[in-house]
Amino acid sequence: MRMKTTLAILIALMAMPAATVMRAQRANAPGERTDVTMQRLMEDAARHHRGKVSLYAKALRTGQTVAIDPDTPVNTASVIKVAIMLEAMYQVKDGRISLDDMLTLRKQDQVSGSGVLLLFRTPAPINFESALALMITQSDNTAANLVLAHVGRERVNARLRSLGFPLTTSIRPIGHSDQGDQSPELKPFGIGRTTAREMAGILEAIDRCDLGDAALCARMIDIMEHQFWRNCIPHFLEDSDTTEVASHIANKTGSLDHVRNDVGLVYTKDGPIVIAAFTYDNADTSWTPENEAELLIARMARTLVAGWAPHGLGAERALK
Repeated sequence: MRMKTTLAILIALMAMPAATVMRAQRANAPGERTDVTMQRLMEDAARHHRGKVSLYAKALRTGQTVAIDPDTPVNTASVIKVAIMLEAMYQVKDGRISLDDMLTLRKQDQVSGSGVLLLFRTPAPINFESALALMITQSDNTAANLVLAHVGRERVNARLRSLGFPLTTSIRPIGHSDQGDQSPELKPFGIGRTTAREMAGILEAIDRCDLGDAALCARMIDIMEHQFWRNCIPHFLEDSDTTEVASHIANKTGSLDHVRNDVGLVYTKDGPIVIAAFTYDNADTSWTPENEAELLIARMARTLVAGWAPHGLGAERALK
């Protein structure tokens, strides 16, 4: 009887699409458990940092975790763009908007900071999917505002609440401190607020494809794998030209003078690892590859991957 049951399960799994099987495996992964040795290593690294650290990391296959102040609200900087992208894909799936929608870039839409749309001659037509890609890969602030206006900030926040993330919030457009939520609770966080645990949860939801559309989930991961800024999580993990070869790290950075953040999915031969690292009140405010906070995140990521994925980066992805 047991053999018949096992055979039936195997037949059912073989009939499922690969992405569905992988999502089922992720959903049935072991419960979370603190890796005591790794926890000590992370705490020791954070203790010597000239600033504050909030961290949550999890090996999705084994359930091993580490956490440092994971529920402390932090300034997202550009990391909030991941949540905006996620809402955009939900709306595409629901048919509310389309990746083929055309947006109009006007002079008044252009804002300073990272990105290339600031340099475009206006008015200019911008494809919505292209704006999404620029928002993540280049951390383009102008593109982020175009996307946010198209999907609606309130809808981003409503989605986050419905998914079980009560603190993560898109507060206002970039470069417009007089707009958005002006409440005293949120205003100090700039354009976005989150916690390390919640942002890790958002990334895990993308990896599991809770959205329920494998193509759209794969597109989100693909866009993040082409993220241009590699100073933090990927720093010591990848030594190849990821414009020429596939990356195994889907990440999004967020930086201000006193803030350096990076969140990402690291795909390894031992299963995916989610890392959400936030640093703030940093003494080193330099914008060089040797920035202390960025190197701290890079070293933490290297230690986590070395401990949890001894076989190195690999090709396991739920959706590809």
